[in-house]
Amino acid sequence: MSWWRSERSPVSGPTDLDAWVAEHWDPQRSVREWWRALFDAGLSYPSWPVGLGGLGLSAREARQITEALARHGVIGPPTGNMGAGLAAPTILAHGTEEQIATHVGAIARGERSWCQLFSEPGSGSDLASLGARAIRDGDEWVITGQKVWNSRADESDMGLLLARTNVEVPKHAGITYFLIDMHQPGVEVRPLRTMADTTPFCEVFLTEARVSADQILGGQDAGWSVAQTTLHAERNMVAGGGHAGLVAARAGIHGDLDRTCEEVLERARASSSTARPILRSGAVPAKVMIQLAADFGANEDPLIRQELARYITQIRVNGWTMQRSALAKGQLTGADGSIAKLTTARICQESRDLSYGIVGPAGTLSGSTSPINGELQTVNLSSPGNRLGGGTDEIQLNVIAERALGLPREPSADKDVPYRDLSVGSLTPRGS
Repeated sequence: MSWWRSERSPVSGPTDLDAWVAEHWDPQRSVREWWRALFDAGLSYPSWPVGLGGLGLSAREARQITEALARHGVIGPPTGNMGAGLAAPTILAHGTEEQIATHVGAIARGERSWCQLFSEPGSGSDLASLGARAIRDGDEWVITGQKVWNSRADESDMGLLLARTNVEVPKHAGITYFLIDMHQPGVEVRPLRTMADTTPFCEVFLTEARVSADQILGGQDAGWSVAQTTLHAERNMVAGGGHAGLVAARAGIHGDLDRTCEEVLERARASSSTARPILRSGAVPAKVMIQLAADFGANEDPLIRQELARYITQIRVNGWTMQRSALAKGQLTGADGSIAKLTTARICQESRDLSYGIVGPAGTLSGSTSPINGELQTVNLSSPGNRLGGGTDEIQLNVIAERALGLPREPSADKDVPYRDLSVGSLTPRGS
């Protein structure tokens, strides 16, 4: 295996990293101290800039360092919920020097966790029709509106917020991108319970919440172009994966910062001592699906065998595609994230349909005596969400058509219509 070589890195190979970990890793240290050590060494996110928890390395070099850390079984770098995956890439691309220093550094040190406040009840796929309003009041903006499908908003300190600041221009042109403090009066977060009996996301109500003018990202009324960076990062994040071996700790004000690393490790050990879930993603692994067919006597059914072959093939092809995309730094087609996200969502749907076809009526059952100890029902009930989170399948197809294939954009009836003349959440101009 190749290894990174950089004068900016305190480690340049396995031996150096072993020595660095031996010197700095101490389970009795606080999580805050450990994350600070990673930050100071540029090992939090090695592809990020120097001084912000990174070393400016390539994606491949950064991945090698993270994988090497994982082999030591240490606490991994802080994700900050949506902080590392969405907030940091967007702020690095569009932020001022002060915003980058303040927010990206805090993410890399685990001091803040983030959520995304984009979608609204009437503005999902047609995100640009959003209606949350921001009105200027001196050096602040006062924001009122409702957001929904906000992952981990109830655990977040900051939010990536889109709000409308101009209703006199077409919908895409009057949106501003704010960095909002979630711990303030006027921000109410309500977890939403799914039919799988989980609460992975929330709805957020904003009632005259305030954001200072210096927390606008990319400029007033320029939020749509900034949001494209976040959405691109989201597609890559939804389709990507983590590093096995790294122990997760919770970032942010109410997270694990002041707990010892040993406390977090003990929590992880206690969790792993219980029966580990077989299904840890939105789809049944190929080997588990084959075993499921054997257990239910469906492995001799020619139609099931054909669908199994199709399913396994798609999983392998998708894996190779994502590996090529990662090596090419996401520049294979211009829409690599959308391709990966779309195929991942489709695998989840095929997993649901094939597994139900294998187990038959037992697929309607839940609990420890149902297929795969009840995990199959939970994963399958959650499967529709994979087609929605990070942009619907239809949106991904549009992105692929326009950015990868170079096809013309779909005609838009409201392209030049001021937002004030539109029906809220609709493409139809008012009065049409």
